[in-house]
Amino acid sequence: MSKKASNTCKAPTRQLLKRFSAIVGEANAIDDPSEMAPFLREWRDLYAGQAALILKPRTVDEVSQILILANESGTAIVPQGGNTGLVGGQIPFESGHELVLNLSRMNAIRNVDPLSNTMTLEAGVILENAQKAADEAGRLFPLSLASEGSCQIGGNLATNAGGTAVLAYGNARDLVLGLEVVLADGRIWEGLRALKKDNTGYDLKDLFIGSEGTLGIITAAVLKLVAKPAERACAFVGLKSLDDVARLFEASANAAAANLTAFEIMPRIGLEFAIKHGSGARDPLERSHPWYALIEISGARADGRAGGVLEAVLVQAVEDGLANDAALAASLAQAKSFWQLRELLSEVQKLEGGSIKHDVSVPVARVPDLIKQASACVEAMIPGCRPVPFGHFGDGNIHFNVSQPTGMERDVFMSNWDRVTQAVHDIVLSLEGSIGAEHGIGRMKRALLARVKSDVELSLMGDIKRVLDPNGILNPGKLL
Repeated sequence: MSKKASNTCKAPTRQLLKRFSAIVGEANAIDDPSEMAPFLREWRDLYAGQAALILKPRTVDEVSQILILANESGTAIVPQGGNTGLVGGQIPFESGHELVLNLSRMNAIRNVDPLSNTMTLEAGVILENAQKAADEAGRLFPLSLASEGSCQIGGNLATNAGGTAVLAYGNARDLVLGLEVVLADGRIWEGLRALKKDNTGYDLKDLFIGSEGTLGIITAAVLKLVAKPAERACAFVGLKSLDDVARLFEASANAAAANLTAFEIMPRIGLEFAIKHGSGARDPLERSHPWYALIEISGARADGRAGGVLEAVLVQAVEDGLANDAALAASLAQAKSFWQLRELLSEVQKLEGGSIKHDVSVPVARVPDLIKQASACVEAMIPGCRPVPFGHFGDGNIHFNVSQPTGMERDVFMSNWDRVTQAVHDIVLSLEGSIGAEHGIGRMKRALLARVKSDVELSLMGDIKRVLDPNGILNPGKLL
């Protein structure tokens, strides 16, 4: 894990900090160490930094003024949303020279337009609140993450978040029509266009989506909405092998086509963790199985067709020997209980000790190979370790996590991070995959980019950074 800063921005003087504070008002400029603490540590405790000041602007003009002053004075700015990122991109380094720009006060939903299927909102809007606003207008905003109760739209876009609905609706990038962005020199790009077609040159918004706050600060966005499914059919399926999981996915996709909205997998050990530590969690099936699939099929009309399609898939899968057992949700509450098991997987691993985590993707057909090869590799490296691979089988994004062996000291296990990660990433790359699927690069994977990007790609990325942020004040030391 990369721990050291690589930026050369100056330490701000006390007088300069007063000027920054004046922009947002004293009440929204935090310098008390106890009040700053929640902004300086990420939830897994892998990264903890220091900052000279936490700034909480309310308007895009305040963000602009902050960046004008930062650019002129050479002060480093770390943009931050809900602080749910998993690669350290939102955490300042240990020097204490940086300012954290937290956008949580910029939380207005400016407009919801059901006819145009768009929603315009500010970067600090919590994802769950965006979902609720769409729902109240009779629409669906399909981005869905385990952290949706606290993550914010600006961070979702800055990291190009994925989640459980990518199979049907795409990543965060695919849900954006327009952006409002403050550039490093304080200029405001007012690109909040709610147009489905706009063929007028370079599509600038895609530069900022996924750039992790290194090219500009996203302050608002126009997002796509879709029609709410009239019905959802959900099933929890037990399977004996990864090859059967792959065959079941193919059968589900063939039967449901675009109506297959989720196909998630988890191993038995993951389900055991969720049941052990999750409040009210229970096994949906009577017997244990090596692998589980969570399948969701949606329908445009409440005519039972989605449930019929899913039931037919499951009946055939059992007859063909693909599925050992299955539970088709008979109610919304039962479907929620299935999803709870999937959503618990990230947090319950922490309660089992240290966890070495990988957010990777491979072509869907290679997912079984990835899990088999990586599991065998890490078990040979650390006897007794517990692989917990789970995630979005339908789009090839697997969270290949490894929990510490029972009885091993956490620090001893976590000292293997670099060598385990290199071994897993070697397997991913041999399968023509990516070392960064939906969590981004941040601090954790910055040094790995040279392994996966060509010289041309790295040169172009560096050129873009120098043009948009010539003084290197925006999230320095992250991503690049």
